[in-house]
Amino acid sequence: MHRFLLKLSSSSFTNPLRNSKPLILPRLLSSSPVTASESPPPSHPTTNRFLSPSGYPDSYRKSRPFSSNSRVRCISSEAGRECIEYDVLIIGAGPAGLSAAIRLKQLCLEKNTDLSVCVVEKGAEVGGHIISGNVFEPLALDELLPHWRQEQAPIEIPASSDKFWFLTKNRAISLPSPFDNKGNYVISLSQLVRWLGGKAEELGIEIYPGFSATEVLYDASDKVVGIATKDMGISKDGSKKETFQPGVDIKGRVTLFAEGCRGSLSEKIIKKYKLREEVNAQHQTYALGIKEVWEIDESKHNPGEVIHTLGWPLDPKTYGGSFLYHMNDRQVALGLVVALNYKNPFLNPYEEFQKLKHHPAIKRILEGGTVLQYGARTLNEGGFQSIPYPVFPGGAIIGCSAGFLNVPKIKGTHTAMKSGMLAAEAAFGALHEGSNMNTYWDNLRDSWVWKELYAARNYRPAFEYGLIPGLAVSAMEHYVLKGKVPFTLKHGKADHEATDLARKCKPIEYPKPDGVLSFDVPTSLYRSNTNHDHDQPSHLRLKDPKIPEKVNLPEYAAPESRYCPARVYEYVEDEEGKPKLQINAQNCLHCKVWHVTSKIQSKT
Repeated sequence: MHRFLLKLSSSSFTNPLRNSKPLILPRLLSSSPVTASESPPPSHPTTNRFLSPSGYPDSYRKSRPFSSNSRVRCISSEAGRECIEYDVLIIGAGPAGLSAAIRLKQLCLEKNTDLSVCVVEKGAEVGGHIISGNVFEPLALDELLPHWRQEQAPIEIPASSDKFWFLTKNRAISLPSPFDNKGNYVISLSQLVRWLGGKAEELGIEIYPGFSATEVLYDASDKVVGIATKDMGISKDGSKKETFQPGVDIKGRVTLFAEGCRGSLSEKIIKKYKLREEVNAQHQTYALGIKEVWEIDESKHNPGEVIHTLGWPLDPKTYGGSFLYHMNDRQVALGLVVALNYKNPFLNPYEEFQKLKHHPAIKRILEGGTVLQYGARTLNEGGFQSIPYPVFPGGAIIGCSAGFLNVPKIKGTHTAMKSGMLAAEAAFGALHEGSNMNTYWDNLRDSWVWKELYAARNYRPAFEYGLIPGLAVSAMEHYVLKGKVPFTLKHGKADHEATDLARKCKPIEYPKPDGVLSFDVPTSLYRSNTNHDHDQPSHLRLKDPKIPEKVNLPEYAAPESRYCPARVYEYVEDEEGKPKLQINAQNCLHCKVWHVTSKIQSKT
């Protein structure tokens, strides 16, 4: 992946430790690629938004009016690595992370004080890891930025209609829509995130895209004090290239993790501090969402139209469904969501998505159109039952890292944003008013987020019993009982424990792609704009390299070769002609589908 990095010269950055190596920092909200080996020309339009001669971004320096009360960030060197310290460090520049950052700075303005705030984003640019297409509920944004309608927010297409179809192989049967999208908007979430990034920058928040957080930093008392970014310029064999630059330790008095679903560092923290056990939360359940953005014929385009489906192409025992959102500029977002507790190891979510596009009701919309973008991402589906205690020593977990998706609504942006705002208020109180981060948990449980997720808590586990029972139970709860049933259903097995042995299942034959509506994986990968350097260490590692050949292949027919929507896992013959798992890490979409069977163990 291209990194938008700029090596600071002595004229642009005054290092307080003259004997240490120059610090490498990313461009703020950059839209033009700059590699680690080159610098922009003096006339580059974003140069004045990077670092001023004082060592701080101009936007940061100019927005600090309360110098008497402000804490200036500290830059030092520890063990050969640069170290930057802030009051609040946020990992992830998505809706939750940016909302938290903005709310913190708003509180600083209200209380006539200042806190240094840094947001670290692994994507090369803010919004770069978010694929377009989202039905957005503006409730949290109304609270965060009440005047967004007058501030050119990229929220323009109101949801105009709701359709809910039950698909058979050749028919689309209309059902009463359980969705109420009145007042919501069909948007590009990546554009909204970029806009939020701009608002954050205006408040003096430092946003560092291109920084991948790879390690949690702890102090002697086991309190989280920040993160370490990965070293750059490492070859595949682990040796240092000529372009080698050590990573940076970025510390915060409070650290908020907003990595999204299955964030690697968030998961480590949940496990280390036993945050699920703290509140007797159940395991998290997941689904894989695969999405394309199409440009279609104008005569077929109905801006604001929202379509959701259940049924075909998935079998009755597999939970999932599809969506089709009509955005602006003749674009539609089409996707398929497949729950990862499916039983048949021969199921291939990517191929199921290709089949979906040939359904008559979908095909007529797409015919004559062009695919613009492809991507995939896991979703939290555990809901209310699976929310961990979100506070740990030194910080908190926010957004989809904690799991606030409303499954029946298929919406999580508004709840993620609200969680970030509540965590920001707790962090401000802890740093400025002497309270503690536990107020985040208390306020979360008193918020509309908690009420909303509680009312929707039984929808997903009802489908453990199959499609028809799930529809019956969810309809009864939605239309009659309205979420007020006196019991809470539990989730079934963890996703990786649900896969049946291959000998118990029937192989699935998928049609070949036609190159018009359906496509092979390499073609889709090209549209994903995925770009990894082949000569770098793999970010995917197996806990036990023997398991794939000894267990996954013979017992489960190698499900990892099918569940991955980017063909990262592939079996090839070794020198002796025996099958061997090959990891094509350069294909990775960072969808976070780590394992489907209980045997495959990989991590990103």
